[in-house]
Amino acid sequence: MKLIIQIPCLNEADTLAIALAELPREVDGFSTVEWLIIDDGSTDNTAEVARRNGVHHVVRHPVNRGLAEAFMTGIDACLRLGADVIINTDADNQYNGADIPALTMPILAGDAEIVIGARPISETEHFSWIKKKLQHLGSWAVRVASRTDVADAPSGFRAISREAAMRLNVFNAYTYTLETIIQAGQSNMRVVSVPIRTNADLRPSRLVKSISSYVQRSLVTILRVFVIYKPLKFFAFFGAIFTLAGVITGARFLWYLFEDNGEGHVQSVIFCALCIIAGLLLFMMGVIGDLIATNRKLLERINLRLQHIEHQRD
Repeated sequence: MKLIIQIPCLNEADTLAIALAELPREVDGFSTVEWLIIDDGSTDNTAEVARRNGVHHVVRHPVNRGLAEAFMTGIDACLRLGADVIINTDADNQYNGADIPALTMPILAGDAEIVIGARPISETEHFSWIKKKLQHLGSWAVRVASRTDVADAPSGFRAISREAAMRLNVFNAYTYTLETIIQAGQSNMRVVSVPIRTNADLRPSRLVKSISSYVQRSLVTILRVFVIYKPLKFFAFFGAIFTLAGVITGARFLWYLFEDNGEGHVQSVIFCALCIIAGLLLFMMGVIGDLIATNRKLLERINLRLQHIEHQRD
């Protein structure tokens, strides 16, 4: 059994050595433990620091492509290197490396395919009050969207089985954390959470530049995944709202029509027609989206088979 610990990096020369010092060289249940760095177009000597500190593999993007792309590059590299389980962590030493065995245990026991480390958000001192509330709210929204019981959805400290890694596809260039959980839940993968510890903050978060930007991007990610995986329900919901508004407006016009010939209420007829047309268009978009989603599922099955062929081991 091989475990590979991957770390996406962007100009992390100052903190990477500290994070690497926390990582284990041996983990129970694995005969081999290797480290992999994804250098996402760093302009400092991140790659050199990684090699000096005993990193086994360094994959480099010539330009910065974003955290989600770096995450998927790492996943692909780990699969090519024969990883049975992949650990993803951060280069800022936010997560406690000693908790890696706790992440791998559910996968080794066959109880999960993806394990998410749940941080003690309420006790984390460098998180502001509003950030703590938004983290809890975001995790609740992801739980609803993914039908999983993930306690800390934005956590990047996670373990992924080989089979689950082959099935993951990230479309968002911003981050992978929310999308992969929702995708896993919608694909009926077994996702669990385990409590983990965190370390002191070494630098401000580069992903959360402002609370408003974080909330906006998170909402867009959740809505986008809903459109991809549940298009019929998504568009039917809004289509039903518009159709109901049209029916109510039409009923209002008919009421006035029978009461006083409907004079002066022509606007209601126009609004009714527009709402019903919009509702029907949304329903049609949902049906088309559902057909595309069915085709996507077939493509995912083909992609999984290709992954098995490409990454098969002797």
